[in-house]
Amino acid sequence: MKTSAEWKALSESVPLHGQAFIGGQFQDAVSGETFPSINPATETRLADIASCDTADVDLAVDAARKAFVSGAWSDLSPGDRKRALLRFADLVEQHGDELAVLDSLDMGKPISEMVAIDVPDSIDCLRWTAESIDKLYGEISPTGSDTLGLISHEPAGVVAAITPWNYPLMMAMWKIAPALAAGNSVILKPSEKSALSVLRLAELAKEAGIPDGVFNVLPGYGHTAGKALALHNDVNVLAFTGSSRVGGLLMEYAGQSNLKRVWIEAGGKSPMLVFDDCEDIEKAAGTAAAAIFSNQGEVCIACSRLYVQSSIRERFTEALLEAAKAYQPQDPLDPETRMGALVDKTQLETVARYVQSAIDEGGRVLTGGVPEAVPGQGYFVQPTIIGDAHNGMRFVQEEIFGPVLAVGEFSDEAEAIHLANDNRYGLGASVWTGNLSRAHRVSRKIQSGMVWVNGWGGGDSTMPFGGMKASGFGRDKSLHALEKYTDIKTVWISL
Repeated sequence: MKTSAEWKALSESVPLHGQAFIGGQFQDAVSGETFPSINPATETRLADIASCDTADVDLAVDAARKAFVSGAWSDLSPGDRKRALLRFADLVEQHGDELAVLDSLDMGKPISEMVAIDVPDSIDCLRWTAESIDKLYGEISPTGSDTLGLISHEPAGVVAAITPWNYPLMMAMWKIAPALAAGNSVILKPSEKSALSVLRLAELAKEAGIPDGVFNVLPGYGHTAGKALALHNDVNVLAFTGSSRVGGLLMEYAGQSNLKRVWIEAGGKSPMLVFDDCEDIEKAAGTAAAAIFSNQGEVCIACSRLYVQSSIRERFTEALLEAAKAYQPQDPLDPETRMGALVDKTQLETVARYVQSAIDEGGRVLTGGVPEAVPGQGYFVQPTIIGDAHNGMRFVQEEIFGPVLAVGEFSDEAEAIHLANDNRYGLGASVWTGNLSRAHRVSRKIQSGMVWVNGWGGGDSTMPFGGMKASGFGRDKSLHALEKYTDIKTVWISL
């Protein structure tokens, strides 16, 4: 791990691309419009980013479609696509520190998390997906001797991916790796709040030999570039990670255009249930702190609702408050930092409103409090834990996307399950118990796409990632991700 001084030196020399990447080259938005990329830790301008709109979307879709029809990528053998993607992964690894710095600068993420999680996860996702693509087979249906039924998976065509600002590199890779591996052309629209790393990624893809037009990056706002992609009649698949509200809009736009398939990974309000037979209170408390304060709480699977069995509530709360002390907001480029800055002033103000709402509704602040913006000092907030929380409170029901933890309690297993499911979201959940039977029972009954037992956030490229209810549908990672980006074709042959 580099020192703080070394990371800062790299941050001053790392390339900052602001133009769109279309058809294998960087170019300004057709309108010439830009918006600033702001470092949330210092409030200084990093770069001017192309503000793409409908005209740019048309250019990118045209480039992607031409590349797809040409067969330069779509007609390659799976083995040849694999080798190109493995070269791409090698380049991502070689330039991993650059990509880590870009995301840290762009959205305030601790550099330690980028090095330990985001960059290696992105590389693993790309390599694992690349290695899988030449090991998947079609099917032959059971027919009579006079016929042959073939079932194959073909690339869908042009895939648009809209990704969030909280994990810019990693969330992008979860979508582009399977989409490219399947033989599609891809148009990536990153969040306007964190476009720098994926613009550098596009440059590396070209260097790896991915043909021009196969991977394009369109920075821009959701209501302009994102909407135009969702409405475009020549986009076949739209994959999205973001809010439930925007996900619903994208589905409407798809219905208004060509009925493109839309895959939604939306928000979350994940519960953590700690039963009195939990075998390691300190470990559970440390994990509870990490599950809400890592990445400043800007995590879709953050366990922002903590329910502790009444008999151990006091002991657990003491351990939790002690664990929270390790998450003090500091310089994101310091490798010792465990909590950086929120992405922008708007997000800080959102967190402040929710904390004040919790207080107004009877919540008891155990640590932290209502944050205030200090001009020129960055968008830092203290980790906040609010006790006496119950499911009737607004801050318990709604996704905050910040370091705010609601702490409630339950008396028995049935109440714990009820509290966990009493929410519109269903992305993740964590269950702490030393009873294997209880672990199975509760995991089955919790309405979430992912459940972690005696842990949080675990998984690798073999495990699907996604939710249910208002948290969306479809899965990133694993072989199931490839299903989103392919069409099933049947051929019936009379012999």
